[in-house]
Amino acid sequence: MAIVDLVMPKLGESIMEATILKWNKQIGDNIAVDETVLEIATDKVDTEVPAPFAGKLVEICFQVNDVAPIGSVLAKIEVAGENNMVVNSPVATATPATAVEATPTNEQPESIPYVPAAPINTAPQETGSTETRFYSPLVLNIAQSEGVSFSDLEKIPGTGSGGRVSKKDILNWVAAKKSGTTANVVSPSATSVPNQNVVATTQATSTSATHVAPTTSASASTSAASNPAGVILSGASEIIEMDRMRKLIAKHMVDSVQTSPHVTSFSEADVTNLVQWRNNNKAAFEKREGTKLTFTPLIVECLVAAMKKFPLINSSLDGDKIIIKKDFNIGMATALPNGNLIVPVIKGADQLNLVGLSKSINNLADAARNNKLKPDDTQNGTFTFTNVGTFGSLMGTPIINQPQVAIIAVGAIKKRVAVIETPSGDSMAIRHMMYLSLSYDHRIIDGSVGASFLTEVANQLEAWDPNRTA
Repeated sequence: MAIVDLVMPKLGESIMEATILKWNKQIGDNIAVDETVLEIATDKVDTEVPAPFAGKLVEICFQVNDVAPIGSVLAKIEVAGENNMVVNSPVATATPATAVEATPTNEQPESIPYVPAAPINTAPQETGSTETRFYSPLVLNIAQSEGVSFSDLEKIPGTGSGGRVSKKDILNWVAAKKSGTTANVVSPSATSVPNQNVVATTQATSTSATHVAPTTSASASTSAASNPAGVILSGASEIIEMDRMRKLIAKHMVDSVQTSPHVTSFSEADVTNLVQWRNNNKAAFEKREGTKLTFTPLIVECLVAAMKKFPLINSSLDGDKIIIKKDFNIGMATALPNGNLIVPVIKGADQLNLVGLSKSINNLADAARNNKLKPDDTQNGTFTFTNVGTFGSLMGTPIINQPQVAIIAVGAIKKRVAVIETPSGDSMAIRHMMYLSLSYDHRIIDGSVGASFLTEVANQLEAWDPNRTA
């Protein structure tokens, strides 16, 4: 028999590590060829790692929530053969980073992601260890179903190895809480001297309550008089833990604002010809090509035409070096059903005709919403487009998708009365109008370039040929 090393595969040019989300197989389990061994997550997508050979899992090298570098050995599989081997496993179909959240299991609840707890203080005679506390997926799942917060988890004494909270520990705590006796189930630190001081203070206050009752009553009367009759304020609030993808989005947004000095320019375009052309051709286009004709490919076509005239827009910054990209890879911000956001990339958008753009865009959007994106689908974007009009907004001020230097947002298309200039004079007409906004990195793109590019995009949209063939 031979031992095969299952290695963390390469997931994209800029991805150097991935987090272990879930082991689908355990030590001793038999594994078929291409059967999923584990699930991993990067800052872009979640994906599965399949077995390249049939065999038996004999060793697991990383635990759930561990971060494994690309190329590291994830597990060892015993297979038929004589020599040990190292296998860089291919990656199966990937999902947006919320896939685990969208289909929670009893083993790995994504809605309560693993976060190292604060150091657990022990009694002086014990070790006094300040290591972070680990919670197993099973404990986290029970915590989710029973509404136990992380602050409560930290208070539960663990009887497992290294002081870990076991299934029995959390179930006992939940049972005690429901019976109103949670005061008897607290962590060692909760019974320390500082906590006793709090109890003593509370008792002292209670004892002296008769001496301050008149003042308290007056204060209560004043407070009640300040509220309208019949209004009851509960003071209640809800605390929601961020899921893993929301944490990543938050970090990316903060990093981008701290990296690039953002400037946003605005323009508007009369897209009447474009709207009417699409209305006249979308039914025949879908019947002939088998895919819908949306506004996105029309806008992307105009974006690429404008970007070719302003190559600085399609660049990135490396220190004091400006890197002009020759590929036109347009990222399109896509909202997921749970409210999170992902940006699949239309590769080589300048080389695709309208049919190719439509199919590429629709396929990527469908893959994002159905949890089927591959890691490469979100890599190597050079410019990003977001349609805030989808949600009814007229305009927005988007944040740059690093390491790009610009991002454009288009608003909702609205009918408005506009002045039409003709050789015979001005006239009033109802037109389809759309606002555009461009955020750009002021370190390398000045206002003249940013505004000129945005104006060119508007000109391209307004110049749409109403007589062109679909």
